[in-house]
Amino acid sequence: MKIRKRKDNVIIEEVKDFLLSQTLECGQCFRFDKVADEDYVIVANNKLLHVKQEKDTLIFYNTSKEDVVEFWVHYFDLDKDYRQIKNFLRRKDEKLRPIIKDKWGIRILNQDFHEALITFIISQNKQIPHIQTIVNDLSEKYGKYLGTVEGKKYYAFPTINKLGTLTEKQWRDLKVGFRAPYLMDASEMLSKRRLKNTSFYEYGNRIDEKYARSILTSIKGVGDKVANCVMLFSLGYTDAFPIDVWIKRIMETMYFDEDEVSKEKIAEFAKKTYGKYGGYAQQYLFHYGRDNNLGK
Repeated sequence: MKIRKRKDNVIIEEVKDFLLSQTLECGQCFRFDKVADEDYVIVANNKLLHVKQEKDTLIFYNTSKEDVVEFWVHYFDLDKDYRQIKNFLRRKDEKLRPIIKDKWGIRILNQDFHEALITFIISQNKQIPHIQTIVNDLSEKYGKYLGTVEGKKYYAFPTINKLGTLTEKQWRDLKVGFRAPYLMDASEMLSKRRLKNTSFYEYGNRIDEKYARSILTSIKGVGDKVANCVMLFSLGYTDAFPIDVWIKRIMETMYFDEDEVSKEKIAEFAKKTYGKYGGYAQQYLFHYGRDNNLGK
């Protein structure tokens, strides 16, 4: 991977195992707009980015090399060797071989913790376009203006302090429905610093997966699925295996003869089969299964 500056843009060449569309559109994030094929506008961590991919080259428009090196490379997980991950999963599960070949460009994004928590609470029982609308409305109303790309204005996700001031009515005005009190509870915990990234570390080491999940599920309205999403997409728990309706049907179709399999049984299978790479397996399975209507 080679990084260089070209006028106002930054270029990364020789990028491997990465495709913008597969990474952004596999259900792990909600702050992006598609401009054209492999051409996106992304908002993350108070930063606005217009990025395009041409084969194994990424073009970061109007940004600094420092921002790319210090933030975006890690955000896209480009500093991790995915060949090792893929080889492990292929050896452990032959059914994943054609899926990984098809969805070869998925990487796990490293997202902001408080934004991941709030957006995944919003995401419950909603389709991705609706989630994006709510999150964009929330940001436009309470976040900082970041800039305009392709004629559209973009706003940062609200700060935890601002989120902590929102009333239930303000949340409901954003069309979040029954999730309003859950979002208030989570926002209060974040704004009062009762819950932060460092809550998941002891003596410099990440706490046990079960303990981390118990902390997150202590928040009103946060179940195992939302907790696992937050753990996987913002806290680095790559063994977390989120199970929603889609992944449940996909797993039932591909791995079980029974018509109805419990989420607990699926979770046990994933942990035994994929171990520390369960989150990667989940993303390959989810994106492939959704695109091919497995179990629908």
